[in-house]
Amino acid sequence: MAWKNVNSRMNESGSVPVKSNYRIISMRSTFMKVAAVGLVLVSLSTAAIYLAKPDTLSRKIVTYTNDDQKNFKVDLPDGSSIVMNRNSVLRYRANFGKRSRNVSLSGEAFFEITPDASKPFTINAGEATVKVVGTSFNIITSNIDSAVEVYVKTGKVLLSDNTLDKKILLEPGNVGTMKTGVSVKTVNNNPNYMSWNTGLLVYDGQKLDIVFKDLKRVYNMEIVADDPDILEDSWTSPIDNQPQETIIRLICASFNLSYVKEGEIYHLKKN
Repeated sequence: MAWKNVNSRMNESGSVPVKSNYRIISMRSTFMKVAAVGLVLVSLSTAAIYLAKPDTLSRKIVTYTNDDQKNFKVDLPDGSSIVMNRNSVLRYRANFGKRSRNVSLSGEAFFEITPDASKPFTINAGEATVKVVGTSFNIITSNIDSAVEVYVKTGKVLLSDNTLDKKILLEPGNVGTMKTGVSVKTVNNNPNYMSWNTGLLVYDGQKLDIVFKDLKRVYNMEIVADDPDILEDSWTSPIDNQPQETIIRLICASFNLSYVKEGEIYHLKKN
């Protein structure tokens, strides 16, 4: 602007030939050409970085939990969330949600999926594939029968084997299992199915054999009855996020039992 003001005054006084305007325009044109070349070089340099590292956007993010972790929450870029149980592994790519929403799971986790009809959410669960649009559900990649098991809390879930020959459409309250092409759909009647996540166990006369299995899954407690008759006793009290020592003492006081802890295992015997 300063140059323009000076040049204008000089033109008015006749001290600068008219052709000087051409020089100004010529200088601007040269500057624009240099800037354009610089921009192209920067763009090529950026492209070269991604070409040199083609996995920058496709690299995998891996999250895992150990034997002492549960309820570990993972928030995904699309707003979906995953709560992982102990000894579980979750994998997804760094560009998750850009073109697709795919993850893989080994272990157990509870999913709450943000709806997006244009990008269905797909979980590779090993022996089976789970596909949803927007819903909440629990997945076990290998249950006691070595099958993939899915429990649906809300919405609908499509469970299929990896060949897509066998498919089950699951609705709220359904439990579906898939193992080597064999599919089963049932209605969940276990009030403690999601107790690993909530920590609350409720009972109405269930045998201690069932209670001990639940305690293993929910609290990671290993309880062994040295006398098999102990497993036939019935339990009616709720267990709600109490410490392991409190739980084992309540059981012993209720049935006149004593315990010895060897390593991480509680051994029960009758008094």
